[in-house]
Amino acid sequence: MSKFLLIGLGNIGAEYAHTRHNIGFDVLDAFVIKHGGFFKMDRLAEVAEVKWKGKTFVCIKPTTFMNLSGKAFKYWMDKEKVALENTLTIVDDLALPINKLRLRASGSDAGHNGLKDIQLTLGTDAYPKLRFGIGNNFAKGQQVDFVLGKWAQDERKTIDLKIKHSVEVIESFAAIGLSRTMTMANALDIKPE
Repeated sequence: MSKFLLIGLGNIGAEYAHTRHNIGFDVLDAFVIKHGGFFKMDRLAEVAEVKWKGKTFVCIKPTTFMNLSGKAFKYWMDKEKVALENTLTIVDDLALPINKLRLRASGSDAGHNGLKDIQLTLGTDAYPKLRFGIGNNFAKGQQVDFVLGKWAQDERKTIDLKIKHSVEVIESFAAIGLSRTMTMANALDIKPE
């Protein structure tokens, strides 16, 4: 039985719910709901455990705030004895357009505070990440407001579709592995009908 740790990055608190920066939480919520699980409060994170096709997924939404995500990541990885290559971190990415997902085996934090803390805590950037493109449609100096803002009405359909695709990418990652899933996920051009 293989075990996976899924880490959705975001900030706790109603004011951050469903913002661009919290897309990691939203993707994990969709994954857990699809597989009949539910989150409960636990140490350093909201945690859900779901089973699918003989695999166990420990899903965490850190309650440490974004800048201390590494603490929850490491605690749950050690507690559940999950190999680093069986972890998947879901994160928002300004550098990617809104219609794109990017799955990578490693890679820099690209200035993302959550990834920066995880990298610092683990001492490596070689851990799988699913980057969820949020675009960069903001004026100079408005980055924080944009990232912590809600999706525009005309983006909603694309985002909902992309969340669905992200759940499928997670399943594929567990079922057929990272490299085969990367080929599929990175080629997606997600646009509603």
